[in-house]
Amino acid sequence: MNKNLTRTNIPADLSRRNFLCGGAAMVSTMIVAPNLVRGAEANSKISLGLIGCGSRGSWIAGLFKAHGGYDIVACADYFQDKVDACGEKLGIDPSRRYTGLNCYKKLLEGKLDAVAIESPPCFHPEQAAAAVDAGKHVYLAKPAGVDVPGCRTVGESGRKATEKKLAFLVDFQHRTDSFYQETVKRLHAGAIGKITFGEAFNHTGPYGHVQAEPGTPEARLRNWLFHKALSGDYLVEINIHTLDVMNWMFQKPPLHAFGAAGTKSKMEAGDNSDYCGLLFQYDDNVPVIFTSKRYKDGAGEHDKHLIVQVYGTEGRVETKYGGKVMILGKNYYAGGSNGSLYKDGAINNIAAFHKQITGGDFSNPTVEPSVQSNLIAIMGRTAAYQRRVVTWDEIKNSNEKMDLQLDGLKG
Repeated sequence: MNKNLTRTNIPADLSRRNFLCGGAAMVSTMIVAPNLVRGAEANSKISLGLIGCGSRGSWIAGLFKAHGGYDIVACADYFQDKVDACGEKLGIDPSRRYTGLNCYKKLLEGKLDAVAIESPPCFHPEQAAAAVDAGKHVYLAKPAGVDVPGCRTVGESGRKATEKKLAFLVDFQHRTDSFYQETVKRLHAGAIGKITFGEAFNHTGPYGHVQAEPGTPEARLRNWLFHKALSGDYLVEINIHTLDVMNWMFQKPPLHAFGAAGTKSKMEAGDNSDYCGLLFQYDDNVPVIFTSKRYKDGAGEHDKHLIVQVYGTEGRVETKYGGKVMILGKNYYAGGSNGSLYKDGAINNIAAFHKQITGGDFSNPTVEPSVQSNLIAIMGRTAAYQRRVVTWDEIKNSNEKMDLQLDGLKG
């Protein structure tokens, strides 16, 4: 796809009124003009590069391909075996498969319109910023980052993308689902009266698997999911889904958080916690209790996976990832369930990303709430690990960076 289909160099003072009243002659000399109103031509495809060729990266690349509006032309990953396996699956020429810590830089030097960033979360801020600087549209996996400075960078990249007429989408599944959308809409309209308190849970069994015997820098990177500095901890990497729904419902961050986290069972690798309990305190004296548990055997628990419940004076909201989403009480809403939300959410976001690019919508509405939810998760992680009250103001102003410990890895 030609970048001129989605990038514009029209002077700022050429308003729609001026265009209709006489600016057409000037615009007719510009290649981009035919698509300012109509968007990209229906048969054009967006050339896409994939950064991060692990299990989710390879999986979601297949969904991009199935959409029909993308050509996947390049891929990048630190590891040669991952990039080759993904490249073979997607039919990417070996000359456009890049490896090493700087693989994304090599990919961005090539001819393409957009990137999908599915690398470990610790790399998201720098890779997204580099993509925007290179003039590429960005599809970014959650979480945005593992620390506050990283989240701040993603927020800045989103704003910069809008200024440069680029699409920037952060991939959360919940917010694309019609049952969630209608439930939250009714909540905001007062369906449960005045909110009194909330509960949120994420209790799961095994989470990922060890890909390499620990002991080397490469093994640490292969096992990134289990390392707090690389993944953000289980609380940020996975529980951000639950906390994003909480944030969506409350439309504002908590005043502060307090809690504890730790490890009670022998973990596969790394330094992540396997349980956490938190109290998020909102204004108007509204608390939300959050608990998370990830034990190796799962303890047979499947009933408290990614759940958010909000109670009010006239009813309550019940939501469960892949399960029932509804409102009980005075203003009953039967809602429904989507058992394939994991896949459908990604499909919806891939379609939305394509529509934003081809339609010229660069408002990038997913960035700000995604960054805020990320910061709430970091606030919870900080409070839980340090066992103290952590305020929203403290987190917003934090400059503490995670030490990625990348020494020994090739560039």
